[in-house]
Amino acid sequence: MSLIVSAIGQGLLWAVLGVGLFLTFRILDFADMTVEGTFPLGAATAVAAISNGMNPLLATLLAFAIGAIAGLITGLLYTKGHIPILLAGILVMTACYSVNLRIMGRANVSLLGKSTLFKNHFLASLPQYFDSVFLGTLVMVIITGLVIYFLQMQLGQGFIATGDNQTMARSLGINTDNMKIMGLMVSNGLIAFGGALVAQNNGYADVNMGIGIIVIALASIIIGEVAFGDLTLNQRLVAVSLGSILYRFVLLIVLKLGFSANDLNLLSSIILALCMMLPVFKKTFNFKHILKRGLDTND
Repeated sequence: MSLIVSAIGQGLLWAVLGVGLFLTFRILDFADMTVEGTFPLGAATAVAAISNGMNPLLATLLAFAIGAIAGLITGLLYTKGHIPILLAGILVMTACYSVNLRIMGRANVSLLGKSTLFKNHFLASLPQYFDSVFLGTLVMVIITGLVIYFLQMQLGQGFIATGDNQTMARSLGINTDNMKIMGLMVSNGLIAFGGALVAQNNGYADVNMGIGIIVIALASIIIGEVAFGDLTLNQRLVAVSLGSILYRFVLLIVLKLGFSANDLNLLSSIILALCMMLPVFKKTFNFKHILKRGLDTND
C-alpha cells in the first residue's frame, strides 16, 4: 500500500514537468531541450535559498522566476538570434550546468535539518508518503487551473493560434515571436518549479538530476493521451497528471519484475517510444479488420 501511495505522490509532483513541457511540445509544436537544464536549475536555486534561510515557499517561487529567465534566454536566441530551437535549448541547457554549480557551490547540496514545504506541522501529521500526495494534488489543481484559465483568455488564444498556424496568427496581428518567448518562459518556469518541489521532497539537489527529464515529461503527456483517447485541450492538461501517475506505476511494476534502478532511463525511453508508436501499431495490426476477415472466410 505504501508503494502505491508513494507512486501517486511522486506522479503528482513530477506532473508539473508534464504541464510545463505541454505548452511547448503540444501547443507550440517543438520540444524544448532547455528543460534538462532548468529542472536542476530550479532545484539548485530552491535548495541554495533554503540553505541560506529563505522561506521554502519563497524559495520555490524564486526557482520559477529563475527558470523563466532561462526560458527567456532560449526564446531570444530562437526568435531574435535565429538559432534553431533545438540548438538554442541545448546551448542554454549546457550553460545551466555551470550556473547550477555556481549557485550551489558544489555538485550536491543536502537539505538535512532544513525547513522545506514538506516539513510543516500539518503534512508531518499525515501518514507516510501522504504529504507528497496532498501537496502534489494541491499544486497540480492550482497550476492546471491557472493554465486552463490562461489559455481561455485572449492572450492564451493568441498563444494557441501561434502554435496552430504562425502565418494566420501574424495576419491577425499577433506577435508570434513574443508568444514563443512567453511560452518558453512559462514552460521553463514550471519545469524549474517542479525541480524545486522534487528537490525538497528528495532532500537534496544535484547538478546531474536533469538527465533524462525531457523523457519523463514527455511520458506524462504521451501516456495520458494514449490512455484516455480523444480529449479537448483542457482535458488533455488534466490527463497529463494522470499520465504521470500511470508512468510511475509502470516504473514500479518494472522494478518489481527485478530490473535495476540503473535501467530506469533506458526503460523510460523504451516505454515512451512504444507509446508514441501505438498509432502505427493500431494501423498495422488492425485486429478488428483481421477478425472480421477471418469470420468472413469461415462463412
